[in-house]
Amino acid sequence: MVVYTVGTFDLLHVGHLALLEYCASLGDTVAVGVASDEVVKLYKLNIPVIPLEQRMQMLQALSCVDIVLPYHKLDYISVCKEVKADIFVIGEDWGKKPHNQGVENYLKAQGKKVVQIQYNPQNSSTKGKSCGSISSRCVS
Repeated sequence: MVVYTVGTFDLLHVGHLALLEYCASLGDTVAVGVASDEVVKLYKLNIPVIPLEQRMQMLQALSCVDIVLPYHKLDYISVCKEVKADIFVIGEDWGKKPHNQGVENYLKAQGKKVVQIQYNPQNSSTKGKSCGSISSRCVS
């Protein structure tokens, strides 16, 4: 099974590692989409500190990650198709924006799973902290 997740992955920390190891526990292949600076500007106040290519290199170096792809638009469906995702892992801050709903609807129609993780209060670099446990719930 292919597990796909997305994120900025700036200032890589143990919360990211916990997420990726959790993804690895769900399937055989972990594919990670990394947001370009242009995409990050659409949903965060600050652009990443680490350039996209370096963020991708750090993820590629992890043994729990098999595929690393950049994404330059908020279109998750095309990459889900490209990597043949069976499970899409999303964060608790995912929200109900049209591009998010679109990929959820697409995956559900294909009989695939969407798993939403709950962050440990200490494991988000967006919140300025880092730690490493995750809980989840299946939303499809």
